[in-house]
Amino acid sequence: MIEINATIIAQILNFLILVVILRAVAYKPVARLLQQRSDKIRDTLDKAEADRKAAEETLAQYKTQLADAHKKAQEIVEKANQTARQEHDAAVAETRREIERMKQTAQAEIESERNRAFAEMKSQIVTLSLAAASKVVSKNLDTKENDKLVNDFISGLNKDMFADHF
Repeated sequence: MIEINATIIAQILNFLILVVILRAVAYKPVARLLQQRSDKIRDTLDKAEADRKAAEETLAQYKTQLADAHKKAQEIVEKANQTARQEHDAAVAETRREIERMKQTAQAEIESERNRAFAEMKSQIVTLSLAAASKVVSKNLDTKENDKLVNDFISGLNKDMFADHF
């Protein structure tokens, strides 16, 4: 059986006093340190979670800004292309107008030159007609001879006039 003597009671009392002292001196501070450590870890995790959310929000903002920048860049490129097309079309239209002006000027010059050639030809025809008439009058031939002379003169005129001017 177990004998209970004063030594065992003293050891039990010493153990209980030690437990109370350790509880007051060691357990509570250790528990407090563990609680503080746990709180610090929880705070760190909460802060890490908040930072992660902030980073996700920032990333979303950057993606939105990047998409906006891409859209604006695309609009700028489209405007530049449109401006280039308009300038090209304007240059083509101006070139066409210039060509049309040149054609009209050339046609006017051709018409003027043609009128001058006809006036010169008319003057020469009158001169030659007078020369032919003077020949007809000077020879004073019969009607048949006059017709032949006029026809020969006109045939010669056609060959000479049209060969020189056209």
